[in-house]
Amino acid sequence: MKLTIVAATGGIGRQLLAQALTAGHEVTAVVRNPARLDVEVDAVAVDLSAPDGQADALRSAVAGADAVLSGLGARTKADHGVASRGTRALIEAMTAVGSERLVVVSAAPIGTVPSPARPHPSRHDEGDGFFMRHLLSPAVKRVFRDHYADLAAMEDELRASGLSWTAVRPPQLNDMPHTGHYRTALGHNLRGGTKISRADVADLMLRTLSMPETERAVVGVAY
Repeated sequence: MKLTIVAATGGIGRQLLAQALTAGHEVTAVVRNPARLDVEVDAVAVDLSAPDGQADALRSAVAGADAVLSGLGARTKADHGVASRGTRALIEAMTAVGSERLVVVSAAPIGTVPSPARPHPSRHDEGDGFFMRHLLSPAVKRVFRDHYADLAAMEDELRASGLSWTAVRPPQLNDMPHTGHYRTALGHNLRGGTKISRADVADLMLRTLSMPETERAVVGVAY
């Protein structure tokens, strides 16, 4: 396939890039600084934290892509809003050139996080057990409040886009090796699922490209 990978120098983006190339896909990488790429690949320099004025470059990056996979997300407080702003710019570019398939990374708690389009979401995710609902999730949402608000707004952008999108919602991420063995659930989290590696999130993102049931849907993933 012809794939465009966004934020290809990030934690999940690097895994997407490596796995996509190993699988034989033709890849274009969208990154702030192409010099940070550690493999030879077609690259387009776009700063999606401030995408204004970069529409032409972004359109060229996604034109003709069978799918666009985004690992976009805030790394620091200074990056707040990058997921929603960057994804909005990505959607506009894809719509302009006729690319339709978009897979992004969100986070497990987002189904219960208020957003402009969903100001009163469900209080609990149906896949969460007692510990997650009443202890871990509330604490995590306090710590990452701004980050989760950005991801919730990003999911609003997806639902309004008209694209064939998938939002993968992992729990706590780590840098353990790629296994290819994990649980998934359409539309909700997984009972007892608290961790997953960035490599296995990338694995699932690529797998969704041959899983039509994941189109216009959120997918929970965990070990």
